[in-house]
Amino acid sequence: MSRFDGKVAWVSGASSGIGRGAAERLAAEGATVVLLGRDEDRLAEVAASCGDAAVTAAFDVAVETEVDAHVPGLLEQHGAPDIVVHAAGITVVGALDALTPQEWHRQMDVNLTSLFLLNRHLWPAMVPRGGSIVTLGSTASFAGFPQDAAYVASKGAILAMTKAMALDGGPHGIRVNSVCPGFILTPNLQGYFDAQDDPAGAAAGAGAAAPLGRMGTPADIAGAIAYLASDDASFVTGTSILVDGGLLAKVPTA
Repeated sequence: MSRFDGKVAWVSGASSGIGRGAAERLAAEGATVVLLGRDEDRLAEVAASCGDAAVTAAFDVAVETEVDAHVPGLLEQHGAPDIVVHAAGITVVGALDALTPQEWHRQMDVNLTSLFLLNRHLWPAMVPRGGSIVTLGSTASFAGFPQDAAYVASKGAILAMTKAMALDGGPHGIRVNSVCPGFILTPNLQGYFDAQDDPAGAAAGAGAAAPLGRMGTPADIAGAIAYLASDDASFVTGTSILVDGGLLAKVPTA
């Protein structure tokens, strides 16, 4: 018997990167996965890799009207989640003074407000049964990066919100934790590299920065997500797991 047989897992940002990796891992261990994302074609591709136990819903989880239009029906069709993975995320590059209000709000809407919008529907459905919620923080939840102010702010907020949600969820058996990746080779990270003056140099530097000497993969993060979602973590809530190859354990020497 697999760890997630009979479980329903909702994954936002499921069309690529960490969200896709999480969905594929949970499905491989028996979960029925509800895949949320904006790109219908890419979601269909992920669903195919997840096998028969996958359904897709293409809408923008950062837009209130779209969330409100889609999520109640999905809950009615597929049932309350046992597992929720909030993996939707983007990176808006720029120092704080260089960002437009539109860029700031888009960064916060996707990375942070989407959790609030989905939670308004998913949390009440989980209260009678408990479950596990996994948010996606970052090494940027603990340390700043230059030219990345809005992203850093959003990831710091996610970590604080995770702790508050865990306190509210405890009496209902809802565990809430965060996985905080380091440099993980995803389309989102590649976009960050491409925005630098020397994209190849930025990528090489990221790969060399961690003591393990490489960038991570979505599969590396999926393992941590699966652990937090499982009964193996039944007494784990309100905390975060760094999956960064040792990046933040290192004091720079040069």
